[in-house]
Amino acid sequence: MAEKSKLKNVISDESSDEERQPATDLDLPFDKLNLGPQKKLLVLCLGGLLVHRLHVRGKASIRGLRPDIFHGSFLVFKRPFCTEFLKFCFERFEVGLWSSAVNHNVGAVLSEITGGTGSNFLFVWGQEECTDSGFGCLHKKHKPCSERTEIPVGKKKYYKEKYSASNTLLIDDEPHKCLINPPNTAIFPHPYRKHDTNDSFLGPNGELCKFLDGLSDAKDVPSYVKDHRIGQPAITPSHPDWSYYAKIVGHFDRRGD
Repeated sequence: MAEKSKLKNVISDESSDEERQPATDLDLPFDKLNLGPQKKLLVLCLGGLLVHRLHVRGKASIRGLRPDIFHGSFLVFKRPFCTEFLKFCFERFEVGLWSSAVNHNVGAVLSEITGGTGSNFLFVWGQEECTDSGFGCLHKKHKPCSERTEIPVGKKKYYKEKYSASNTLLIDDEPHKCLINPPNTAIFPHPYRKHDTNDSFLGPNGELCKFLDGLSDAKDVPSYVKDHRIGQPAITPSHPDWSYYAKIVGHFDRRGD
């Protein structure tokens, strides 16, 4: 109330004693101002969507191709239109990045692909924020089947108050990582591979930008995703390997997550 009164006093001091000026937005409490709709939250994965990361053990498979980034034991190939795509996203959404790579590897790659826009990320999460399901990936038993659940968002009060299943979209190239999330809150583009030199999926006229442009104006995320299918299907009971994935779902149900 004190701030509101102060603003009113400033206005009245500059106006004529005989004539009162009409009320302006300065007279309104902050929560009543017409600031436009809140941006939805877009959570991007790193490998498979923005880049292709390859361990040096597999370098024999990249003869004739030069990585964009060398970092530690990894060779990183930046996806065509990656930097432009990030700028597109920042203009329309609040954007977070969530990777199953360890945090210091994530930061090193981002510094090379963001074109100076990296500070616009609402958050950058790595492997430490993923939830280990206790299961191995179906076709790579040595690799943990990590879940990108909404649990970390719920644990952080700021995000919990602003974002929910209705206004948050996760984009990941591996459907099993969103197995226990609410339906129609994630999409699963096919993964980018280093040899896809003519790839235009992230381009301004590409399929993903067109999808996201519509989403930015949509009423809510689940309804839009349900009506605008893109990429790989989510894993549901109709999946041929559901007997395996059902064990993971049951594991989290028993934990109460």
